[in-house]
Formats: sequence, C-alpha cells, structure tokens
Amino acid sequence: MFENLSDRLERSFKILKGQGKITEINVAETLKDVRKALMEADVNYKVAKQFIDTVKDKAIGQNVINAIKPKELMVKIVHDELTSLMGGETSQINLSGNPTVILMSGLQGSGKTTFSGKLAKKLKSEKGKRPLLVACDVYRPAAIDQLKVLAEQINVPVYTEEGNKNPVEIARHAIDYAKANHLDLVIVDTAGRLAVDEQMMDEIEAIKKAIKPQETLFVVDSMTGQDAVNTAKTFNDRLDFDGVVLTKLDGDARGGAALSIRTVVTKPIKFVGTGEKLDAIDPFHPARMADRILGMGDIVSLVEKAQQQFDEKEARALEEKIRKNKFNFNDFLKQIEQLKKMGNIKDLASMIPGVGKAIKDIDIDDNAFKSIEAIIHSMTEQERINPEIINGSRRQRIAKGSGTSMQEVNRLLKQFETTRSMMKMATTKNPMKMMRDMRRARR
Repeated sequence: MFENLSDRLERSFKILKGQGKITEINVAETLKDVRKALMEADVNYKVAKQFIDTVKDKAIGQNVINAIKPKELMVKIVHDELTSLMGGETSQINLSGNPTVILMSGLQGSGKTTFSGKLAKKLKSEKGKRPLLVACDVYRPAAIDQLKVLAEQINVPVYTEEGNKNPVEIARHAIDYAKANHLDLVIVDTAGRLAVDEQMMDEIEAIKKAIKPQETLFVVDSMTGQDAVNTAKTFNDRLDFDGVVLTKLDGDARGGAALSIRTVVTKPIKFVGTGEKLDAIDPFHPARMADRILGMGDIVSLVEKAQQQFDEKEARALEEKIRKNKFNFNDFLKQIEQLKKMGNIKDLASMIPGVGKAIKDIDIDDNAFKSIEAIIHSMTEQERINPEIINGSRRQRIAKGSGTSMQEVNRLLKQFETTRSMMKMATTKNPMKMMRDMRRARR
C-alpha cells in the first residue's frame, strides 16, 4: 500500500544529502516535497499541514552530530512523527467481561463479516477464547450464510434467529445463549449502513445500548482513502467507538486513511486486515508501520509470524536431525508448509530491511513452491529419506511424475544438498568460524 509514498519520501530526503546542517532553506525544500508526497497518498490536508509544521519545528537548526548525516536525522524525525501521527503506542483490545462482547460497525462492503471471522479465529487460537459469532445483519441473507461458512472453517458456533428481524433482540438473546453455553467471547456482526441513514444509525446505537459491549470497532476499507476518514468521524460522533479496523491494507491504495484516521477521530487503529486468508489479520503497531513506510522493513512482525508456526519440541528434534546430517525431503516439505502458513511470500520478504524496494517490481507468485512440492511428492518414501539414492533413472521418473524437467529436479537436489550442508555447519560451528569456512569454500 505505501510503496509510492515510500519512494517519494526517499526522493525527498535526498535533498539533504551532503549537507552539514539542517537549515531553514534545505529543510523547507525537503518538506515541500514531503508534503506533496503525503497529499498524493490521500492524507487529510489538515493532518498533512500539521505534520509538516511539527517536523519543521523539530528539524530546523539541529546540528548534525558525528556519524549522523542530515538525511539520517531527518528520517528519524519523520519516523518519530509518523509513529505519533498513527497513535504512538500499540492499542490493545479490551477482553474484560464474561462474556467479552465486541460490536462491529461500518459501511456495506467494508469487510465486517470477514473480519469478525478472522478476529474469532485469532482470539480463539492465541487467547484460548471460546467465541460465538452473532448474525445481526437481518437485511442481507447472504451475510448470514457468509458468517456460517466462516464459522465452519474456524470451528466456532453461530447464533441466528430465523424470522426475527429485530437485531437488538437477536444480540441480547445471543449473549444469554453464550452465558448458558459457557462461551466467553461474543462477536456481533451488524448490517452495513450509511452514515446519512438515520434509521440505521439509530438501530446500531440501540444495539450498543442494549448489549453494552466491551469493544465497539469501526471497520473501514482502507482503499476508500479520505472517504474512509470522513465516514469514521460521522460514525464516531454517533457511536463513540473504541477503535478502528483497517481492512484491505494489502491492496493498491495510497495509504492516506491509515495516516489520517487517528488524528481525525482521536481513536486508535487496533487491527489491520492484510489479505483474504482467515489468519491475515495483525494488531496495528504504529512504529512498525512507520518503519515500513520509510523502507526499513519490519523484522519484529516477521519474527512474530514465524513464532506462530513454531513448535519448540519439533524444532529441537529438527535441530538434532540437522546436526546428524539426517535432514531429509520430508523435513524440507514441512518447512515449506510452515512458510506458506505465514502469509503472502512477497509481503513476508518486504518485511526484511532493504528487500521491499528491491522486489517491488518483481511478481512473486504464491504458487512458487508448487513445482518443488510436486517433485518431492513424486519421490518414493525411501528417496525422500535418503536423497543419496536418487540416480539418473530415478531422476527421470521423478521429473516425469511431477510434470517438471530433469534440469528442475537436478537443481532442486543440488540446492537441497547445499542447504543441508549449510544447516549442519550452522548447528555445529560458531558463527565466526562458519563464515571463515564459507569464504574458503568460495575460493
């Protein structure tokens, strides 16, 4: 989402390259360009102006200390202000109450129903919650069906009342049902409504008053830009919601909503939706988002995603196999599966500092592992465990069975052997000695 903004900001900072001090003249030129970049990203005009004024006040006249260049100092100031603009600290969801009640609000098509399923899955797996999804969109039968499909995928119950067109009653009855069935999390999915529709706005106000939720979340499609910010303000004036959810943050939008909404409604962004999969949901971290906007990557989030797929006992067993040089294609296949569960490959790679810019114009297909998996699946169990036995005739059979070429099979076997050797070195030698060995090997 922020690729264009990142590029523009990088060009803006180049103005300060080679300067010995940040002055009123060179900072004015830089910030004029930064302001244009923010406006092109669809940031609210008043927010952009306030941001530029604050950065200018903090930057002008600052002496550049040893080993820090003006450009680096300006990047730090902009980073700190971007973080502040988006809320500063990460805002946690309120899970008090028994059951915890979370009310979803927003426009039609903003992604409320999908997010309800994602949130239920996240809180079930990470917090041990026992969720109940509640279908209060009585105007769109497809919404109830969609919620049922999502609930089935994550194995949680759905509360519906056939024939009852009163969402206030349905929500109230759902909480009673949750208490009776020892369910400690109730997520109420409501109908999408326009802020100008008084009757519908009165209805969601009535739902909130009746069920007294611990959290009222406003779900907004980040692709709608400034319209999202304006709508959020109108909803907040009526509902006084607790936090914002930005969906479709993986889309090709300009990012203005993420940068403006916190200032305009004075409510934190709590979650972001980053894809279509049910695990494509992340807490919103302002500092990490600022890192990504400025092309610094997001290693912390990458590590957290990896840890979610990490099994300590399995990892220890794998390390032992690597140490004994017993790592095989079955283990390799498991590692691929874990990597795929972490999310979109290009998004993951962009979290590594410096990589995002390098791969922005490269199309990385999520099916990049398909040919590798096909080759491994075409091997016999014996061949997977003992790759050394794969001779010419076996390679020919594997290539034919996987629909690939002999060259692809040969390449995979060579890469696998190199990987296995490197992994063994990493587990048996100290890092410095390993680097020396690698340099010798290249010679």
